[in-house]
Amino acid sequence: MAPKHNNMIHNNHFHKQWQNYVRTWFDQPGRKKRRRVARQKRALQIAPRPVAGALRPIVRCPRKFMLSVKCLHDTVLSFQAAGISCKVAPTIGIAVDHRRKNRSAESLQANVQRLKEYKSKLIVFPKKASKPKQGDSEPAELSNAKQLQGPVIPIQPSRLPIKARKITDEEKNTSVFKSMRIARANARLIGIREKRAKEQAEQDAIKKK
Repeated sequence: MAPKHNNMIHNNHFHKQWQNYVRTWFDQPGRKKRRRVARQKRALQIAPRPVAGALRPIVRCPRKFMLSVKCLHDTVLSFQAAGISCKVAPTIGIAVDHRRKNRSAESLQANVQRLKEYKSKLIVFPKKASKPKQGDSEPAELSNAKQLQGPVIPIQPSRLPIKARKITDEEKNTSVFKSMRIARANARLIGIREKRAKEQAEQDAIKKK
């Protein structure tokens, strides 16, 4: 953009010593190998536990498309329905959060089913092989245990594809705006209408006497 009037033309030089602020990425192959080796070491340390970590519940995102994702923790109510103690859950690889709540019966049932499926596939190793306790798995199951490399009980997408179709006559004649206004008015005036109906009933009873 040219300056106005009879002024000098600017020749600003803002990028001084730019070579000191350039970030290179020449160590990318080395970092890739370092991350892979670290993952392998961690898998050996926690074996035979799953590499992905603790079990997470299915949570609905507050978004337009309502995606099903894995949250950080599970709820106490779903543990009670699945028959698992909240104190025992962290010891068998399930994340626990006492603050979370299931706001719908659908999500609660989905997480309860998820916990029951995890419990049916669970193999519990005893702390001491010579002294197994109640709840520990049988020796035959312990010998067949393998480390799970992928995610623990991956979430399957539940969305169905919506195909294009013609609008029906009933949908054309229905006004969503009008029905919403009527529903809001009914919710707002429910107390006044009950009061008026009660007063009218009392007046009718007086007149009959």
